[in-house]
Amino acid sequence: MACVIPPPRTHFVAAVLTFMALWGCALSINRYSIPEEMEVGSFVANLATDLALDVRSFVLRNAKLDVIHSKNYIDINKETGELVIREKIDRESICMTKATSCFMKMDVILENPIRIFNIELEIMDINDNAPVFRRRTMHLDISEATPPGERFSLTNAVDADVGANSIKTYYLSESRYFNIDIQSGSDGSKYVDLVLNGQLDREEHTIHNLILTAVDGGVPPRSGTASIVINVLDINDNAPLFSEPVFAVDVSENTAAGSVVMTLNATDLDEGTNAQLMYSYTLYTSEKTQELFSLDPNTGEVKVKGVIDFEEDQSFEMHIQAQDGGVNPKAGHCKITVFVTDLNDNYPEVTIKSVKSSLTEDVSVGTLIAVISVSDRDSGANGQVELALNQQESLPFLLNKSSEGYFELLVSKPLDREVRSKYDITLRVTDKGSPPLSENETITLEVLDINDNTPAFSQSFYTIHVVENNLPGALLTSLSAFDPDLNENQYLVYFIMEKEIVNTSMSMLFSINPENGDLYALKTFDYERERDFLFHIEARDSGVPPLSSNVTVHIIILDQNDNTPVIVSPWRAQGSVVEEVIPRSTDKGHLIAKVIAIDADSEQNARVTYQLLQISDASLFSLDQYNGEIRTSRMFSYRDPRQQRLVIVAKDNGQPALSATVTIKISTVEHVRSFSETTELPLEYDVFTDLNLYLVIGLGAVSFLLLITILVIIVLKCQKPKPKAFKIPPANRNSVVSRNSVISQRSSTIADSTLISSDAYWYSLFLAETRKGKVVMRQPIIPKGAGYFVSSIPRSIGPSETTDSRASTLEVCMN
Repeated sequence: MACVIPPPRTHFVAAVLTFMALWGCALSINRYSIPEEMEVGSFVANLATDLALDVRSFVLRNAKLDVIHSKNYIDINKETGELVIREKIDRESICMTKATSCFMKMDVILENPIRIFNIELEIMDINDNAPVFRRRTMHLDISEATPPGERFSLTNAVDADVGANSIKTYYLSESRYFNIDIQSGSDGSKYVDLVLNGQLDREEHTIHNLILTAVDGGVPPRSGTASIVINVLDINDNAPLFSEPVFAVDVSENTAAGSVVMTLNATDLDEGTNAQLMYSYTLYTSEKTQELFSLDPNTGEVKVKGVIDFEEDQSFEMHIQAQDGGVNPKAGHCKITVFVTDLNDNYPEVTIKSVKSSLTEDVSVGTLIAVISVSDRDSGANGQVELALNQQESLPFLLNKSSEGYFELLVSKPLDREVRSKYDITLRVTDKGSPPLSENETITLEVLDINDNTPAFSQSFYTIHVVENNLPGALLTSLSAFDPDLNENQYLVYFIMEKEIVNTSMSMLFSINPENGDLYALKTFDYERERDFLFHIEARDSGVPPLSSNVTVHIIILDQNDNTPVIVSPWRAQGSVVEEVIPRSTDKGHLIAKVIAIDADSEQNARVTYQLLQISDASLFSLDQYNGEIRTSRMFSYRDPRQQRLVIVAKDNGQPALSATVTIKISTVEHVRSFSETTELPLEYDVFTDLNLYLVIGLGAVSFLLLITILVIIVLKCQKPKPKAFKIPPANRNSVVSRNSVISQRSSTIADSTLISSDAYWYSLFLAETRKGKVVMRQPIIPKGAGYFVSSIPRSIGPSETTDSRASTLEVCMN
């Protein structure tokens, strides 16, 4: 319909009529429909006829076409008044959405007078696009234990065409194990699931190759294909399960990128890699949804990735699968519906009403630490709050809701300051908004010490070696204990637990520093008198009540070579020379004398060896280095001097070695005269020890019985009275010294080589003297410092006067 504007009578009337005419003409719309992809120059419509215009008016009135919001695909043939195609039209490039209708709006404008005609050109779809799969090859891993009827999501095909030209159906290549199930979405799109028909057997067929074909509804129909490669896996018989199949979440618009929407927590009853889950979107999730939300494959956290606009989309659907990490992975599925809501812009608040900053470590379970209140100014779900402890599993505390909005912080496990002395308790309050908002508050709690730990030594038994002759006050060792408590509960005092040894208190022998446990010796120890000490040391803390522990200390005295060997045979006065008289007819190997030395030390320090220090003729005599026997190496000749001089050294095996010497003067005579002699020998060496007491008594008793027997035999043989022996006063002893009265006039071998025990020595001396016809008298117990009276009685001669010579029969003379 066209409107003619009459010539104005007045300017005002003309303006009003012009406006009304243009408004009325603009309301007139002509609609046309053409298919897409028409060739250039193709006829669309005859505007001259449809608009009731003269063909010449298109040229005379300068007709032109104004296309609104689009490229100019149409043109007017002014000579014929026809609307023709100027450029091929692609409906899919003009209308980007999947709407069923697609229009192009344009205006035909004529001048002189101005007339405007509205035209709407509908572009109809043709089947010019084939279905296309987003994935040309789809790989599926299916366990052989998968039951028939199991469904697997497949990539759906897309078709740019609409209506009947869009995807109509899917076809699957022939298979006795699989078929497909086609579903329709709310927008009419087609989705396809792969359905398992029969039981799979991986040992029979490891891989199944299928072809999926998508066919549209156009005439003629178009199609697209995709390959499906199915890998059959061994049994992983537990699939992941979500707590709910469908989740609904509210998200505020304009939520910041990175905000957590929710955290999925699927569970898998399997173990190891079969229970390690990976989260991913399924093919049901649109690409736009995947662009707006991210899914952490490890934690299942769904976060905002893009900009959410409530005016554009009010909800989103996410189809998520959780796939385990087994050799034959299984998947569980859930759907999340996200509803976009307004912003939750108020943070929850936490207030500490009362709090204890410190507690002793012995407080009971259930002790109140703090009262906490929580609140949120928001309403509904955004105003509902929850209070929790960060890392509550590792803390000995719990929260107890006492009333609405109030919580109590309580002790849930026994406290131990030695394990942890300070706690920073972080309270986290969270509302139920989407996404939830939270606030933290930290309470610092100090655990106070009590005396609940006893001191502990590093060892339960200490063995300490001390060399004899130590200096008084010498540091032996440091016995330190450790107490993990604090302050006075940690301060330790050391002391020796009293014990008496031979009426001597341990505190008289040893001392310990009460502050640091340094152990000192208070006296000089003698190995020959005391060998070891066993006592206890106690460490006690200063707590209330105090706790203590003790340790055993074993002091072992080590020997030192501090005793010089003492020559006890042949005996001689201090600085004198031992004289021996032997016949010149003595045979080779004849025993001249036996040197016996004893050493009060022990072990190697008491091992005595003998050496010839000086000798007038080395070829004439030999000395056994172990038993001290001096023997002739050859017979005497007329060239040998009548007197020989030997210096014998007795040396121990200590470091450094100690020694003693004896000088022996040997005189040779043609015949040896025997006579009686009595000598008092002042031996000052203590040859008896407490350890040999019982042996001395036994040897003394045997010696006494043997002496009585010998005396009886002598009396019976002699049959005559014997004059009484007399003792020469000390002043006159030196005047009756005889060269022949020597102690070493023995012809038998004395028992041992090196005598450590004094009892063994006296017993050997007794055997030697009785063989030579002499009687040995000895008391069982010889006090220290006693002298010895020696009397020599020949077989055929009665007692003679006492001389200063060395005899071999001893009687004890008390000083």
